[in-house]
Amino acid sequence: MNNFFKIYNTLGREKQEFKPLKKGRVLMYHCGPTVYWTQHIGNMRGMVMADLIVRSLEYLGYRVKLARNYTDVGHLTSDSDEGEDKIEKGAKRENLTPKQIADKYIKIFEADIKELNTRPADYKPRATETIPEIIKTVQTLLDKGYAYETDLAVYFDVSKTKNYTKLSGQKMAENIKEAGKAGVSDPDKKNPADFALWFFRAGKHKNALQYWSSPFKSNLVKNGEGFPGWHIECSVMAKKFLGETIDIHMGGVEHIPVHHTNEIAQSEAANGVEFVRYWLHNEHLVVDNKKMAKSEGTSYALSEIKENGFASMALRYFFLQAHYRSKQNFTWEALKASQTAYNKLISFLTDENSKESRITDYKLPASPTGRQITDYKNKFIQYLADDFNIPGALSLIWEIIKDIALPYSEKKKLILNFDKVMGLRLDKIKKEKIVTPIEVQKLIAEREKARKNKNWQQADELRIKIYDLGFIVEDVGEKSVIKKK
Repeated sequence: MNNFFKIYNTLGREKQEFKPLKKGRVLMYHCGPTVYWTQHIGNMRGMVMADLIVRSLEYLGYRVKLARNYTDVGHLTSDSDEGEDKIEKGAKRENLTPKQIADKYIKIFEADIKELNTRPADYKPRATETIPEIIKTVQTLLDKGYAYETDLAVYFDVSKTKNYTKLSGQKMAENIKEAGKAGVSDPDKKNPADFALWFFRAGKHKNALQYWSSPFKSNLVKNGEGFPGWHIECSVMAKKFLGETIDIHMGGVEHIPVHHTNEIAQSEAANGVEFVRYWLHNEHLVVDNKKMAKSEGTSYALSEIKENGFASMALRYFFLQAHYRSKQNFTWEALKASQTAYNKLISFLTDENSKESRITDYKLPASPTGRQITDYKNKFIQYLADDFNIPGALSLIWEIIKDIALPYSEKKKLILNFDKVMGLRLDKIKKEKIVTPIEVQKLIAEREKARKNKNWQQADELRIKIYDLGFIVEDVGEKSVIKKK
């Protein structure tokens, strides 16, 4: 498998042969949400993309250990260490405690990703639950000379690390410009690109609602009281649950220049070994070719998708149609098309008499060899092994449905097998028992009589009446099949 399994590694900016640290095992860390608000469908897309990668790896025979964190402290409104803590902002907005806010939105997030059928993470740590390990790591960085203290924070000194921008490929001047966009509020900070490992409960953060004692020194606070920076949290949680070196780290493309760059610098400085072998980044979901925005009313949550009459699996099907490294444009029309395609797939799997199921040409001998089935499975694997080409794998399902030489039963087996990756819950779908009202039954009987007498005009008129009552009639040879509209 490994001879042709390639993953696009942001660190190197090319597809590389995938070789995990240990044969048959993958250690994967996925950047989870900052839990101060309901996550929009752009965040949900990121969760589904990671899920598809985990499912692909498991389908290919790997045992995956997945850790996804919850950020419940330390993520400021600017990723570059400026602004207000997002959790505290949420707490003030709803007049709740930071823990109540985190609990509330973790519960909503868990319900949403479950509804989208993502495989549960093996570890779901919260930043607030790993404070002792965070403090220990910051102290290690101070002891090794990679960090320094001011009265406002403990900072990582980026000048002490080699090739700091190796992930983003930026020149250092560009990175400094990026880091300095929000301004620098600490006059003792050595370099605009230096980032906070620990914020003291001082200056802008003197009234911080969440804080812990630490061994770090500040002239403005006692007992080193403060809270961790966002970047150090992920490094520590990844190490605690997966180890010093992991196989895959995934997140959104927005994390490349700052968050993930800082994770690499501090992890490798503290531990003295490579942090991550393969960095994967998913692109953004846009709405009508524009960035999703609350102000524009386009920052949709999963609940809004459902309120508009769409199934959660229709949204997942929509996500399957774009590669994780490609931007995807959300429109209500595109979602409607996805729901239609998903319904056709359900119809194929639950009704052998459906239009989709009858594609097989009964005139041809239905005797596929094992090689035909093996060829489809090999094609599916090839798509997965080419940097998780899920859109290609999805197209193969429709190719199977249209294969006139393959019996329905074999098609169904293949599709259900492939759904182990697609995650559309196709194995859970049961054929709906249709209860036909007496009024409709009478119209069907009349229509059968009209067809027998070759009164096609009357038969069509009766079909329309049946349709208006919520049912669809399909003619299969001399028989009529009734379906709900």
